[in-house]
Amino acid sequence: MRSLKMIIRRKTKVIKIGNIAIGGNNPIAIQSMAKTRTKDSFETIRQINELAKSGCEIVRLAVKDNEDVRALKKIKQKAVLPVVADIHFNWRFALEAIDNGVDKIRLNPGNISKKAEVKEIAKAAKRAGIPIRVGLNSGSIGDTPDQVKKMVKSARDYIGILEGCGFYDIVVSLKCSDIIATVEAYRRMSKLCDYPFHLGVTATGFPAEGAIKSAIAIGSLLMEGIGDTIRVSLTDRPGEEIKAAQRILESLGLRNFGPQIISCPTCGRCDVDLVNIVKDLESKLSAIRYPLSARTPKVAVMGCVVNGPGEARHADLGIAFGKKEGLFFRNGKAIKKVSADKCVESLVKEIKKCSGQNHSYRH
Repeated sequence: MRSLKMIIRRKTKVIKIGNIAIGGNNPIAIQSMAKTRTKDSFETIRQINELAKSGCEIVRLAVKDNEDVRALKKIKQKAVLPVVADIHFNWRFALEAIDNGVDKIRLNPGNISKKAEVKEIAKAAKRAGIPIRVGLNSGSIGDTPDQVKKMVKSARDYIGILEGCGFYDIVVSLKCSDIIATVEAYRRMSKLCDYPFHLGVTATGFPAEGAIKSAIAIGSLLMEGIGDTIRVSLTDRPGEEIKAAQRILESLGLRNFGPQIISCPTCGRCDVDLVNIVKDLESKLSAIRYPLSARTPKVAVMGCVVNGPGEARHADLGIAFGKKEGLFFRNGKAIKKVSADKCVESLVKEIKKCSGQNHSYRH
């Protein structure tokens, strides 16, 4: 589905994180963070594999102590995603993580700030040919009235140190727990450099609330063309972060991960159990993995004759229900009637045809 107004993305430098390129005209990449202890390499690798299956493209790992650092080498050997080492407080961990083959280093100017230490990390990253994310969080800077100004200045100063070493493979993030502060920080920074941005909101609260906060902040920035990678930070299973990120990108027409579903909220005019029909459809579609090249259709599932026929006609596939059965549309034409208990089966079959899939599940 085409938007009425195309999003014009901010022009940025292209940076490679393992086999994923971000910035420029590259697709906006989805990131997450393993929620295991990194030293438990078996569980960490297992979670990375799960994240990859759910659609994650870059994974970040916490590096808390020497055991975590040592585990990075084994994890990197088996990881199916580019690995980012998340470094705080101990700058030497960054050097060891680079030696152990990670694809990117995240540094926090709030707790690794000595110029000499930052320079040593930059030199090591440059030798290894990997980027550094200058990742600021409001919690590390402090909750002050001039928080946004302080974060932007800190990022600029830190970037200056890296550039002073001839290091330019830089990614920037400025995450706050407040939506408005997050958006304002990225807006200001976008006028000051051409490095790619990693978007997110930090410490978002309850999962449902966190998904909404993230959608507002990340979506607002993406609509302005700002942002090259995203992470939806949730106090939940990491796979839920990926689902939320995909939905944000799909809703703006920036990525395509599966069929676009349009369904009505139901009201007293609806004579079928549309809520459970849509839930059943969601469950069956979530088991299908679509190749990036697949054409995935717009699908309308509507509960009554007021908006139903119109939405169904404008979609690639659609069902508009009356009493107990619905009229099935394909490319704007009514082709058959289908009963409520058979509609999901019919839709899934047609969706697979549109997507060029001839079997049930594809990974």
